[in-house]
Amino acid sequence: MDNRISRVTLRVRGYHLDGYGHVNNARYLEFLEEGRWGYFDDRPELARHFASGNPALVAVNLNINYRQAAVAGDDLEVLTRVAELGSRSARMYQEIRRIDDGQQVTDVDLTFVLLDVRAQQSMAIEGEIRQALEPLILPKET
Repeated sequence: MDNRISRVTLRVRGYHLDGYGHVNNARYLEFLEEGRWGYFDDRPELARHFASGNPALVAVNLNINYRQAAVAGDDLEVLTRVAELGSRSARMYQEIRRIDDGQQVTDVDLTFVLLDVRAQQSMAIEGEIRQALEPLILPKET
C-alpha cells in the first residue's frame, strides 16, 4: 500500500448497529474519525505541528456516500489520505472497506482548515505545515 495512505482496522460490534441490523449512519463518522487519528499517529512529524492545540485542524465540510451496509462481525478498514492541498483549506479522502471481500462501504471527502485557536480565525496553510503536508498528497482516483 502507498505510504501516503493510512490504514486502521476495526470490527463492527452490536452497539454500532441500528434497529435494522446495519451500522448506524452516525457510527461511520466515529469510524472515520478513528481513521484520521490513525493518519496522524502514523505521521508524528506532521502531528507535532498540532500537539500544542494551536493551530487546530477543523473539519468544515464532510460529504459521505453510503455504498453498502456493514453488519455485526464485519471487519472493516478505514483508508485515509490527503487528496488536495489549497492555500486556505485541504481535503482528505477516506474509504471504509470490508476486509473479507474488499467491497467499499463508504467513501468520504472531508475539507478542513487550520484554525488559529486564540484568534478564532482560519489561517493560511503555509510554512512548515505546508511543507509537511505537500509530500503526502495523493489525489483521489476518479
